[in-house]
Amino acid sequence: MADKTGKIIKGIGGFYYVYVSGEGVYECKAKGGFRKTNEKPLVGDECVIVPGADSTPEKRIGNIEKLLPRKNRLIRPEVANVDQALIIFALTRPKPNYNLLDRFLIHMENIGIPCIICMNKEDLAGEEEKDEILRAYRDSGVKVQIISAVKKTGIPGLKKLLSGKTTTVAGPSGVGKSSLINELLGFERMQTGVISEKIDRGKHTTRHSELFYTQMCDKPTFLFDTPGFSSLDVPDLKLKPLSAFYHEFDEYEPNCRFAGCSHISEKECGIKEALKEGKISKLRYENYVQLYEEIKASRRYK
Repeated sequence: MADKTGKIIKGIGGFYYVYVSGEGVYECKAKGGFRKTNEKPLVGDECVIVPGADSTPEKRIGNIEKLLPRKNRLIRPEVANVDQALIIFALTRPKPNYNLLDRFLIHMENIGIPCIICMNKEDLAGEEEKDEILRAYRDSGVKVQIISAVKKTGIPGLKKLLSGKTTTVAGPSGVGKSSLINELLGFERMQTGVISEKIDRGKHTTRHSELFYTQMCDKPTFLFDTPGFSSLDVPDLKLKPLSAFYHEFDEYEPNCRFAGCSHISEKECGIKEALKEGKISKLRYENYVQLYEEIKASRRYK
């Protein structure tokens, strides 16, 4: 059989499942040469496969012979060739950790991947919770979508943002990520978990990264489902300062007296003045200060 080009949609137990357009999914092994070159096939990789001699339409099998060049690679979640990231949190149950959200946004922007914030469980939240997220991130440069996977509110608008793109979907456990992916796909593909009443956090239901194909707004669309996370280190920001990732600061930084102002201890600081006047979110500023001190401490001890 002739070589074929496909996309890795799942890797588990030493096997890689490769989607070939117009045919279906091949169960593949990676050839031994990948170990010598220290290459690791990732979910999302485009690759060349050779179908096995005993491959059939009922059971397609083959070997991955070559990985095609990647346009990007994420370390956490470990996936490749992503157009954008959809970061899902719940408005309530569990209460959102906005510091964790900021860490994820910084990670993605640091490697050039745009983000969409999706706040789920609108049906369980009051106006106060909705207003908090909208106020905090209105000037962050990131789109915010408020939805309910259960009530199906906000889903059409979200689909428009995902249509025709490859999107990695990530978020802490218990926020309804798997339920939302089921709704976006239009059929039950994901196991869904339950909230632990004692700790008010979701039990992990996703064990590995997986890529799902669907038609969304009449365009071919891919969604990565990735394991839930509860912590994330701040990346080593060598090319630009932390403040550059807080885009609501941009308008007010020219008002700082000192070049390289940290926006923390300086007396004449445009950011701190804007904070006093309510022009910058207190929630976002407090996250900035915590992350700044964390980065400062990590550099001190290297």
